[in-house]
Amino acid sequence: MISLRLLVDDQEQMVDIRGLFIAGWAGRNEAAVRVHVEELQTMGVSAPSTTPAFYRISASRLTTSDVIEVMGADSSGEAEYVLLMLRGELYVGIGSDHTDRKVEVIGVTLSKQMCDKPLGKIFWRYKDLAPHWDKLRLRSFRTSEGVRENYQDGSVAELLPPEVLLEKFGVSLPEGHVMFCGTVAVTSRIRGAEEFEVELFDPILGRSLHHKYHCVSFPEGA
Repeated sequence: MISLRLLVDDQEQMVDIRGLFIAGWAGRNEAAVRVHVEELQTMGVSAPSTTPAFYRISASRLTTSDVIEVMGADSSGEAEYVLLMLRGELYVGIGSDHTDRKVEVIGVTLSKQMCDKPLGKIFWRYKDLAPHWDKLRLRSFRTSEGVRENYQDGSVAELLPPEVLLEKFGVSLPEGHVMFCGTVAVTSRIRGAEEFEVELFDPILGRSLHHKYHCVSFPEGA
């Protein structure tokens, strides 16, 4: 278990996080899921036996810091909406399922455990978003050698909505647990960067959840 300082219900508070799950291949459209699977298979990543797939990751990997440390140049981030169960109520945040793509070829769970999972500090009540959920958009940007470019831009309507995802999970999200809930396709190809930004944009209420972080890369080997 770890404790993170988050802004929930417009109040900054220490929240005990008891567990973390990563949902993969969580697309709403089966054809789009196959495209994502094929995208990763070109990199040598094995497809799961069923979709969506759920991976249990150490909660200590969650961080609200604006800096993470990675090994080598083979990791990359991706924007995901994030669920948090707190005091019996479901909240939504923004995070990045930063993953080591080189290790992903060896094992998906291992690759996800290799990297910290950046998390925005602000969470919204899901019930405030539910009536217009499919209008929300996921975006991400990457900055490399000083050049910032669009990396992802898609609707959450491409992904399973929270109720359906949790139904496939099989149980309600336990108190104090976090779930990363899948991502949209990249605009070009999967690649790393010195800096990533992730955003969940609500055009109906005119607000965004945003988090930016820098990647400090250590060289591989001794």
